[in-house]
Amino acid sequence: MAVIIRNTSATAPPPVPPAKDDGRPYRFEMIHAGGTRRGYADEPVELVGMLVPGYDGLATGAERAAARVRLALDVQVRLQAWLADEGRLDACGPAERAVILGGRHEPPAPVRWQAPVPLVLVATYYEPHGALPRPGGPADLQVWLDPADDWSLLTSLHTAGVITVNARTGP
Repeated sequence: MAVIIRNTSATAPPPVPPAKDDGRPYRFEMIHAGGTRRGYADEPVELVGMLVPGYDGLATGAERAAARVRLALDVQVRLQAWLADEGRLDACGPAERAVILGGRHEPPAPVRWQAPVPLVLVATYYEPHGALPRPGGPADLQVWLDPADDWSLLTSLHTAGVITVNARTGP
């Protein structure tokens, strides 16, 4: 069973992690919701359930896969907008701005990406999982969200800076 608590401010010490009924600590801690929440769980599926309301009640793997893709697309739109706002959108050419600011009803498919604003992409639509070729260009200008399974989604959101996942090692 997962637990979510409010996070403290950056100037306060972190909250004391909750313990399970048997007194043992949870395996994972996830800081999410813009840093306002800390979630504790033993399984990645429980962490994804904190990000996707109703995830634990989905009956099939296909339903869960679709829910992960929807979450990745939602994060893609919000993160791309934030990167455009915080980045150097004014240094992008018209074609690059069109890709950055364009709708996501179809995945962006540039052959190469070298714009000064990173492009956020959902791995499901690109090789080897999907039909689109992966854009060329510097890796640091591509932010990949991977909803293939619970753990790949969590690690890609962590790498993108959307959440922080800490794993406990040892007993």
